[in-house]
Amino acid sequence: MHRILIVDDEPLIGQGLSSLLASSGIGIEALYVAHNGYEALDYIRMEEIDLLITDIQMGAMSGIELMHQAKLVRPWIQTIVISAHETFQYAQLAMRLGAKDYLIKPLDGAQLLDSVRNVLLKLEKRLKTQEEGMETLHERFRMSEPSDHGTELLNRLLAESYDASAGVAAQLDKLGVQLAGPYFAVLKLRLQLQSPDRPITDRDSRLLRYGALNIAAELLESDQGSIVFYSGDAELSIIMQWDEEAYENAPAAESKLNRLDMFGRSLHRSVKRYLGLASIVGISQIVQGLEQLPLLNGQAVQALRWSERHPDHDVFYYGDFHEDLYTKEEPSEDELRAQHNRIAERSKAYIDEHFAQKGLTLHEVAQHNHVSPNYLSYLFKKTIGMNLWEYVMKLRMEESRRLLLETDMRRYEIAERVGYESPEHFSKIFKKYYGVSPSELKK
Repeated sequence: MHRILIVDDEPLIGQGLSSLLASSGIGIEALYVAHNGYEALDYIRMEEIDLLITDIQMGAMSGIELMHQAKLVRPWIQTIVISAHETFQYAQLAMRLGAKDYLIKPLDGAQLLDSVRNVLLKLEKRLKTQEEGMETLHERFRMSEPSDHGTELLNRLLAESYDASAGVAAQLDKLGVQLAGPYFAVLKLRLQLQSPDRPITDRDSRLLRYGALNIAAELLESDQGSIVFYSGDAELSIIMQWDEEAYENAPAAESKLNRLDMFGRSLHRSVKRYLGLASIVGISQIVQGLEQLPLLNGQAVQALRWSERHPDHDVFYYGDFHEDLYTKEEPSEDELRAQHNRIAERSKAYIDEHFAQKGLTLHEVAQHNHVSPNYLSYLFKKTIGMNLWEYVMKLRMEESRRLLLETDMRRYEIAERVGYESPEHFSKIFKKYYGVSPSELKK
């Protein structure tokens, strides 16, 4: 059963699509309808949305911007785009962000239902991998395993010096593996194949590693030129690369560091969801030059080592741990705790000041603190005791309750004051939070 969010600034279209899906017989657990991007983000933050169906042109936040922000919150969310414009540029942007389909208004109901079924069917097939066991891995994942020679060369490229890199790259080029760059990053996935309550045979370990390789390759479909390969019995390496145009012309909301963070989180979640395996992900910085791959490899390995200090965290970006404090020597537990507290308190102070701002995002708060959104989420919850968006909502709800009880402001004025786009959406959030509507509380 799946959760679907429909976003369109024309209420009749939103309700019409909701009614069509509700009567379709597709296995849908819940349907939500939002009338703008801000409302949609609230649903995405609060609910486990599997599929987003969004219009492109919608007032203050376009469907493209909504896709950017939705991916930052839940990188694994699936998207179908609907548009009144058969514009190549829109379609290209949507597909680059991972849209599974691009449908033109006026919508053909049968075409929409086919598209939704296809997206949900793929999700269900992946889940069957875990449910049906090891024997289905080679059936579900049909990608060829990389050649032993190619894998050996790629691992040499990560380990050897500048003088050797050009020669190894030339050999890889003959095998059809091109590393033109000139911008590169390295990610490491370390699988927890053995556990006390789950003994795994050598054969099953190989199959699970193969499944993880294919999951990574599927997630990298939209990143042309990225390469995934084995780097040990329980470890995969991923080289991501961008040419000058792709690197320089990416929209601000789709920064390459955001892309790495989203991919790392998606990879970790997919391995857990579809293979039932715990794992950790280490992410390097982005550097120019093929000769820098050994440096990037070392950064990804170091990022993995931080799991020893943070066993309750799973995805580690090297840059989060290497500000001024980390450049000389590894910090003590007290220094580390003090830095965590500073980041969390600075974030809390920023939210205290800006919680009523429309369109406030985790990405904005993370940028203010010079850390990745993923790491900030982890630190905030660990230090403050609730996740960042729960804290934003708490402030908004407490302020709106105060305004309802102590002033004569109308509902739409209060909604505007605490950062909501519409009074109707504000009322939904308020009732979910307090159990009564604003008007019931006022009485």
